[in-house]
Amino acid sequence: MDLVFLAILHLCGLFCSICIAYDGVENSQTERRNLFTEKGCCKKQSNFIYIGQDISGSAVSIDVGLCRSHCGSSQRINTYNHGNPASPKHSSMLDFIRNKKTRGKVPDHPLSTGSEPSCPPDSRCQPTKFGIQRVLLYQGIQELEIIEDCQCNPIPEECIRMPYLKTFFPDTPIESTVDVGTCSNPNDDTGLICSPTKFDSVIIEGPNGPEVLSTVENCEMKEKCYRVSYLEHHYEIVYNPRGIKEERLKEIDVGRCLGSCSQGNNYLLRHFWNRDKYMVWAEGPGNGCVPQEYETHTFRNRNGNMRSVYAITTCSCET
Repeated sequence: MDLVFLAILHLCGLFCSICIAYDGVENSQTERRNLFTEKGCCKKQSNFIYIGQDISGSAVSIDVGLCRSHCGSSQRINTYNHGNPASPKHSSMLDFIRNKKTRGKVPDHPLSTGSEPSCPPDSRCQPTKFGIQRVLLYQGIQELEIIEDCQCNPIPEECIRMPYLKTFFPDTPIESTVDVGTCSNPNDDTGLICSPTKFDSVIIEGPNGPEVLSTVENCEMKEKCYRVSYLEHHYEIVYNPRGIKEERLKEIDVGRCLGSCSQGNNYLLRHFWNRDKYMVWAEGPGNGCVPQEYETHTFRNRNGNMRSVYAITTCSCET
């Protein structure tokens, strides 16, 4: 009896070991699947857009790229040109806008049956680096942001500054990569938008001499049209209590208005992270963010003349 009992006990232990090993293999496969889901399905794909005509009159289409956000989803096809992307059917940018309006909106991230999310629930498939391409068109130089790489990035719940790498003059001896910064896009039910409020500048070497780039330093929740600080310095002549003339440096925050009030009438390509911003647009009339109220700063300049400087206090959408 003892031998039979020990044999049964041995068989039970062997069966449990097999179960544990199978669970380990299954968990390992699941982890590998999750890793592939997080990294392998967030990829760059082609996304051609029509930007106009060059100086010879030929149509110009550029592949700006697109980050594919789901596994198994179909490649995005631009409905404005099902054939050769370099030969769009539209003769001008405005024709493209009109036709795009009549077709309705195409989802930015189409889903297919059985597709899996490419990133964890708290992340988003986003570009990590852009190359700046300058194209000479008949109307002038058009600057485009070309996606170079994509990956899953966490979605911040608060309004913060985030890295935004741009490579200027790629594949040239003066190639330069700069973190120009951007603002996060948190979900907000108040109607406010995470917008840049403080800027800095960086100088890079260009083929025609140094170029100054504006970079984002700080972000805050603002309305679509808002005022930011913008300082000016002036020399002011004053008289001290003893009646002696003195020269002082006067700092005035004249402000400026930022944001957009248009509802997409002239826009062709939305920003990849913030859907309220745009990367490519056509020239045309629209409602702008303009000064609404101002105040006057009056002082005596070096020449002894009285000078007035206007400073913006509030901004609003032009009607």
